[in-house]
Amino acid sequence: MIKLFASDLDGTLFNVLHETDRAILSRLGRVLEGGRHVALATGRAVHHARELGFGELPIETVSGNGAFVRDARGSLLRDVPIDPATLEELLAAFPGCCFSCIDSELTLVRGSREQFAAGYLPSQGPVGRLVAWRQRRRPSPPDQRFDQGDVDVLARRVCKVNCRTPDPGERRELDAFVAEHASTLVNASFDGELFELTDASVNKGEAVAWLAGWLGIGEDEVAVYGDGGNDLAMLARFSHAYATRGASDSAKRAAGHVIGSCALHAVPRHMLATARREGAV
Repeated sequence: MIKLFASDLDGTLFNVLHETDRAILSRLGRVLEGGRHVALATGRAVHHARELGFGELPIETVSGNGAFVRDARGSLLRDVPIDPATLEELLAAFPGCCFSCIDSELTLVRGSREQFAAGYLPSQGPVGRLVAWRQRRRPSPPDQRFDQGDVDVLARRVCKVNCRTPDPGERRELDAFVAEHASTLVNASFDGELFELTDASVNKGEAVAWLAGWLGIGEDEVAVYGDGGNDLAMLARFSHAYATRGASDSAKRAAGHVIGSCALHAVPRHMLATARREGAV
């Protein structure tokens, strides 16, 4: 019996516009009413599911690729900081990088709002361009601070560092830095120009398993959904694992099961069908 459903967002639980909609919310609501738990497993920094369009649905969150775990009220249950010495060395080694340094309360951007915005890549296709346009129009969240110095960053309990760089040379240098610090640092991103750095122990699979244990749920009672590189550890860990039709080949292999497209709400449909089959709905 599945008691916890945990899903990635973009390309998975969200629709093609990378948002929620009435069909998604309605199905999740019915799953939750049946006594099941739903968790978001995302690389984003999230304090509460309502920030991503889920309203007041009681949804747990695993964010920062597993660096943060919060309960359905948004209370922090666990965070895993990056080794401070490694973080200090990273900042010193790349003084020109517009790093976004994230702790449980704030995102400190080591650069201007304009530098941060310039990090967005031009999206391909009409849907991609529409999504990028809508994202750029959104105001910066209140917990995001720009033009932060290294002293400001190092004073915080930083758990995730993001950086996008189109410079091939800088990417090679960042890759080399991560490889040299493999005991304390990992890059979960599968986008060649984006780096999503966390402590080496952090991944979505470990964090979802931790959340399940906190909820008193066994790993064989968890179903997970994903589509990309930062989902691989999660998809490989759980026996009830599902990749969407548009997922990467590696995600499909890790999951072992492939369901439909996010355009057709495959993930919330599968969650509801599972809960209904087990008599919860």
